[in-house]
Amino acid sequence: MTADAGGAVEIRNALVRLRRTTGLPVAFGGLVEPGRRHVRISELSGAATSALSGLPVSSGNGLGGRAVALARPCAVTDYSSSRQISHEYDVPVAAEGLRSVLAVPVVVRRRVRGVLYGALRTAQPLGDRTLDAAMGAARDVEQTLVVREEVRELVAAAAGAPPAADPPPSAAWEQVREAHAALRALAPRIADPVLREELLDACALLTPETSRPEVRLAPRELDVLACLAAGVTNAVASERLGLRPETVKSYLRSAMRKLGAHTRGEAVAAARRAGLLP
Repeated sequence: MTADAGGAVEIRNALVRLRRTTGLPVAFGGLVEPGRRHVRISELSGAATSALSGLPVSSGNGLGGRAVALARPCAVTDYSSSRQISHEYDVPVAAEGLRSVLAVPVVVRRRVRGVLYGALRTAQPLGDRTLDAAMGAARDVEQTLVVREEVRELVAAAAGAPPAADPPPSAAWEQVREAHAALRALAPRIADPVLREELLDACALLTPETSRPEVRLAPRELDVLACLAAGVTNAVASERLGLRPETVKSYLRSAMRKLGAHTRGEAVAAARRAGLLP
């Protein structure tokens, strides 16, 4: 799945959530096209026509363009008569029969990456609860896109770091170990199975090659050890992995038992000897 295709899926899912949480009958949206200054409306939910499908919305124009330019949510009670926006897109909006409309930007790393719209076919104010729910849907998209970008950056970094059978205790190798721990921590948060498998394959690039590991650890046991190998505390590991501190300790105890270790340091060393950690 390409980055663009994955982003479109997130927009589509967000529109379903937006309609469910706000009660608005129509939702639509899309991503900023690479290298361009417009959002392409690619996803529709609840629409009666295809009038808005494929529409390019330029920054500053219309309601969505205003949301892109200001990087903040915007709303109008009656689209066609509003004096707050320009009216380049009145024809497709009227063809769909939309009156009250809101637009919420999707902002990733201080850059607008897309817009989510919600709309009524009657002219009435859209309250704060509706706007807050729409913003929540946009935040979900933002978080997923951030994770996707972090994964791809870490995968690219991992691909350029070949494993070593007996890695030197250098600052550079410590960075490799930190990258390995970050990849392991991100993997469970990836809903896309193809991207998740790609990420785990990158993890394997960072560990020494062994035909058969001496010990087989459960994925979460290995996640905990990877974090500890990067030098973090149990508390930080629990935060990174989204686990309770007690659960981290339980996984650590189980891994130590399998590895025949009595301390966390011994467990990390044994896992490295077994080719499970860089």
